[in-house]
Amino acid sequence: MSIGDFFSRLGGRAEPEPAATTPSAPTADDLRVALDRADMLVDGGAAPSVVAARVRRVTATVRDTIPRLEVVGLGSDQGYSVMATATDYLPEAVNGYLRLPRRFADTRPVDGDRTSLMVLVDQLDLLGATMDRVFDAVCRDDATALVAHARFLDDKFGHASRGGGLELAADTPVPEMPETAAASDEPRPLAPPAS
Repeated sequence: MSIGDFFSRLGGRAEPEPAATTPSAPTADDLRVALDRADMLVDGGAAPSVVAARVRRVTATVRDTIPRLEVVGLGSDQGYSVMATATDYLPEAVNGYLRLPRRFADTRPVDGDRTSLMVLVDQLDLLGATMDRVFDAVCRDDATALVAHARFLDDKFGHASRGGGLELAADTPVPEMPETAAASDEPRPLAPPAS
């Protein structure tokens, strides 16, 4: 207890409020759990197949992006978009739709000519396209590094092969293949597994 706290108590003032703690950013495991919950929302026919397919597209892309977040960080715009999609944007969109009676959600216009189902499909398409762009962006640095390395090797060792073909100089002898047991028309039995 500090001397200021002591005098505050003597003067009848209340103790100061403890400092508010800021919640920590979700971990990769937290994001995976949120994605599993989002997938469960549409499992078992709870939502039409057009919704379930779009939810699974978003969750699959986010799952593919999560390991790359260590490179860009959750504090980046891309990291935040991934985290917010998994923990907030996706579940909120699906839950908002699922709270409505199916017949109303799928047949009654709520936004111009669009039904709640159409609104949700548009939201999911937007989230899917956004997560695709984020995934491409977080992978682009490694892809660029790979291309740069290929150019380095090409400069260092000569022309690069195109498509993995092996080119030998005309005067390079090709080694002969070792002789193998005579081929027969009958299939050979598989060797038993080693124990």
